[in-house]
Amino acid sequence: MSTPILTPEMSAAAVPWWRRVLVYGFFALFAAWCIKAFHHDIVQIDLSPLRAGWTAVAIAAALSLFNYALRVWRWRLYLQRLGHDLPWGFVSLTFMAGFAFTLSPGKLGEMVRARYYQSYGIPVSAVTGAFFVERLLDLAVMILLAVAVLAELQAYRAFLWVAVGLVGALLASVALVPWTRVAAHLMVVHQGKLVAALRPVVNMLVSARQFLAPGLLLSGLLMGLVAWGAEAVGLKLVADVVAPIELSIPAAMGIYAIAIIVGALSFLPGGLGSTEAVMAALLFAHGYTMPQAILLTLVCRLLTLWLAVVIGWLCVWALRGKT
Repeated sequence: MSTPILTPEMSAAAVPWWRRVLVYGFFALFAAWCIKAFHHDIVQIDLSPLRAGWTAVAIAAALSLFNYALRVWRWRLYLQRLGHDLPWGFVSLTFMAGFAFTLSPGKLGEMVRARYYQSYGIPVSAVTGAFFVERLLDLAVMILLAVAVLAELQAYRAFLWVAVGLVGALLASVALVPWTRVAAHLMVVHQGKLVAALRPVVNMLVSARQFLAPGLLLSGLLMGLVAWGAEAVGLKLVADVVAPIELSIPAAMGIYAIAIIVGALSFLPGGLGSTEAVMAALLFAHGYTMPQAILLTLVCRLLTLWLAVVIGWLCVWALRGKT
């Protein structure tokens, strides 16, 4: 007698009603937080300087969508590495759904996408391993982009070196530590709160190692460079509309990257506050007035962070009942 295949629809039907209420209640609370934070940003934006250059804003938004598409492609490569060749549409929706929770500290809320893969037999540890490497590569990309204006970043070099040390140490630990043996040892250790807390972390690191194969690592890094570089080019295009100051593409990349690095290291939700402050300060240092720098910063965040959050919630809605 054959064993019936558990489909996503059957899995959703088996979930107790109270669990669904709890999950969607959490989603609603998080959505309310997103709307409140978004309102705080949007009310400060005077769009009048951008009316004549709306095409540049539209192109910058398209570059953000291009960023998302490349990262979806990279995520699908990671899922294929795990042995799951899932449809493009489903991978795109599940990856983008994570953006609904990108305002969580360290973007850890994006791991909500793992719930969509459970019915396909993909363990949470495998998804967290892919997510861990993805975040590391993105931070490495930001470091490479920041080098473009290294000579102008005296006040932010400490953040850059912290990021370099963090990425280097984590990559070295994943590659060199025998995590498989560590995981096997934890399996025979007596139960305890510390052991219980360490097991999922170690399992994640065991899974992460497979994404450090030279070909996959290099392709992931290159795709990240193109993806994040595209958003930095979007900042340059909007900057050219706001004021006739020649902001070079390398300068735009450096400004964008340093702001994101500081926001990531702050561990504030979505880097809110820290990212904006650093980006505005760097734009001001490059010759923009403070009102122009604030406008540029808020428009950049609108076209990157908030666009992703809105798309993420649309994908969460499209995926309802798929867990």
